[in-house]
Amino acid sequence: MDEAAVYGAIGEDGFARLTAAFYRKVPSDDILGPMYPAEDLPGSEERLRDFLVGRFGGPPRYIQQRGHPRLRMRHMPFAIDQAARDRWMHLMTNSVAEAGLPEDAAAVLLDFFGAMATFMINKGG
Repeated sequence: MDEAAVYGAIGEDGFARLTAAFYRKVPSDDILGPMYPAEDLPGSEERLRDFLVGRFGGPPRYIQQRGHPRLRMRHMPFAIDQAARDRWMHLMTNSVAEAGLPEDAAAVLLDFFGAMATFMINKGG
């Protein structure tokens, strides 16, 4: 499946299920929880959902509201090491499964998430 076809396959609802599943797991996680301010969890969920929707073929709300994603710059305040990257991928992989996404769309998303999670590493150790 082409990346741009993911939105057509899962729609707004699929991305909403995915991000909701992920953000249900974050607060209790010992590595990722401290990186996400509790008062901004709904905002974080909305920003990720809007980013993914636009990235995978849906309406470009994220770019319209926030401009270029500048992912590394926006994540620099957080110490992201290999352990944080791996935990993020673990939670996101479980969230993809929980959201019940079609296998082909899930594979495209997980490939993207793996590459981006590695790209976000900004701290050794």
